[in-house]
Amino acid sequence: MPHTRSAKKSLRKSEKRRLHNRAVKKEIKTQLKKVLATTAGAVDQLRAEVTLAIKKLDKAAAKRVVHPNLAARKKSQLARLLNSKGTTAKAAK
Repeated sequence: MPHTRSAKKSLRKSEKRRLHNRAVKKEIKTQLKKVLATTAGAVDQLRAEVTLAIKKLDKAAAKRVVHPNLAARKKSQLARLLNSKGTTAKAAK
């Protein structure tokens, strides 16, 4: 346990940051699961979910909650998924 006042304050701050970061990461994971759940649905709905997921990833990467390379990798995977669903929808028409 910290002894000095500054160390105590630092502990409080780091605890708040940790909880916030965990909440943001949980939101991202939940959104990614929503995207995967809507892959069977309409392409328009999938596009909306992917857009929201990309927005959350960008915000988290900008604030260094997640590593920027992780965000870029996930965005690339989402774009690939969206493109593959878009081409199969066009081929079905």
